[in-house]
Amino acid sequence: MNNSAAFEWPLRVYIEDTDAGGIVYYVNYLKFMERARTEFMRSLGFGKQFIFDADLMFVVHGISSDYLLPARLDDQLAVTAEISKLGKAYMLMEQQVYRLNDQGRELLCRAEVKLTCVDKQAIKPKRIPAELISALNN
Repeated sequence: MNNSAAFEWPLRVYIEDTDAGGIVYYVNYLKFMERARTEFMRSLGFGKQFIFDADLMFVVHGISSDYLLPARLDDQLAVTAEISKLGKAYMLMEQQVYRLNDQGRELLCRAEVKLTCVDKQAIKPKRIPAELISALNN
């Protein structure tokens, strides 16, 4: 959406993230992406307190993901978050999970996530606040 690079958040795979074989359980990639989205918003100055004070929430409306390679116990990962489309009450976000190693980065998982802004009480669509739209467009 803009010309800047995607936001990137580092993390390590811990035993709690894996199955008995030491491979990351598929649903944990979604948790990793959630953390990256949260930190992306925080980096723009819109942490959880802003969201709660504005009486809104962002809920996952839809997700399409591809799992390409397994992450394993103790891997160092990088998770990206980048807005690909911004509507009045929703955003589409492209996200990737990479393994970092001596050879560079390996793409493990990619997803497109549709997030809808909703009123916290009514759980009905709500316009994204103007100041947040402005920050997301820069």
